[in-house]
Amino acid sequence: MIAVKENLISRRANSVGRTKIRKMYELEKTLSDVISFTVGEPDFHTPENIVRACEKALAEHKTGYAANQGVLELREAISERTVETHGVKYDPETEILITAGGMNALRAASEALINPGDEVIVPDPYWCNHFHHPLMELGVAVRVPVDASSNYMYDVDKLEGYITDKTKTIILNSPSNPTGRVMDRATMEKLCKLCIKYDLILISDEVYEHIIYDDTEFVSPVMFEGMRERTVLCNSFSKSYAMTGWRIGYAMGPAEIINAMLRINENTLASPTTFAQYAAVEALRGPQDAVKNMVKSFEKRRNILLEGINKIPGLSCPALQGAFYAFVDIRGTGLSDDEFCERLLLEKRVSTTPGSGFGENGAGHIRMSYALSEEDLVEGLSRMREFVESL
Repeated sequence: MIAVKENLISRRANSVGRTKIRKMYELEKTLSDVISFTVGEPDFHTPENIVRACEKALAEHKTGYAANQGVLELREAISERTVETHGVKYDPETEILITAGGMNALRAASEALINPGDEVIVPDPYWCNHFHHPLMELGVAVRVPVDASSNYMYDVDKLEGYITDKTKTIILNSPSNPTGRVMDRATMEKLCKLCIKYDLILISDEVYEHIIYDDTEFVSPVMFEGMRERTVLCNSFSKSYAMTGWRIGYAMGPAEIINAMLRINENTLASPTTFAQYAAVEALRGPQDAVKNMVKSFEKRRNILLEGINKIPGLSCPALQGAFYAFVDIRGTGLSDDEFCERLLLEKRVSTTPGSGFGENGAGHIRMSYALSEEDLVEGLSRMREFVESL
């Protein structure tokens, strides 16, 4: 047998592990009759006009390499849409990069900005990759606890106490995965002033910007003076257009940062799939009815879930403003979140994700994705109630 060196695997690879989402997902696949609240994926088909645009691109043999920065027509469509949604103009030639999903945008931003030892502020609970990406650059992910008292968004006054001379960036995710909360305008303005005060870069994950409910306002940091030049916006077609498998996302920001991200992608993935990018052009420039109808459906499901959860003794969940996740407090059951999720799956065939998988401050909670049919949602809640009442 050939001896293997102890340091065979890199520090970067060893800095991250598998997520509890995947752990529960893989466990549920070994069982039958499971109702799954685990994976955050819309249960809708990609709208037909987008599919037809892809077929047209294929028929026109748009199957070769695209420019490393992405198809120019798509960058132009993104620029046009951002003027409408954010009131900010980005140059398609120098300030927009097409990526392989929002994940690639976030990862490339970390690679472009973080040096070993740099500190990155992340909210806790966090989306797993927001925490892992700085670690993969041998940076330091500094967890700032957030909870219901601050709507699971940063309390900016408390956040300031975590800033040091090593702080480089702050990660923002609004609407939030896993908590389903949205940062209000006043808090966003305070956060932006803090970034300017300490000369920090903000990485803003806006993947769920179109999935908001009631009278909630979506606010982006670039809407505030002085923030366009210190913000990297990361977005994706996956959630709003039910295009998770298409793997098309994008980043927008200062030309210097976008150019650095471009060089990284040129040496890793070259460019995302060409014909899928033409489909994304249609997603932006075509009818938006499918998006609006999907959000209406999610809003109805949110209402069903909130009513059902808050009727179960020992469980609670305040109002949800965006995305399609509920972060449910299960501490009243007396079980840890890991034990709750595992027993609920094995005993009642309902799969959820332990909140501690999203950070230490998520302990005592579970994340539930309500991107599933109303029928399954109602049945899943019924099984959860039976489980809790049996404890």
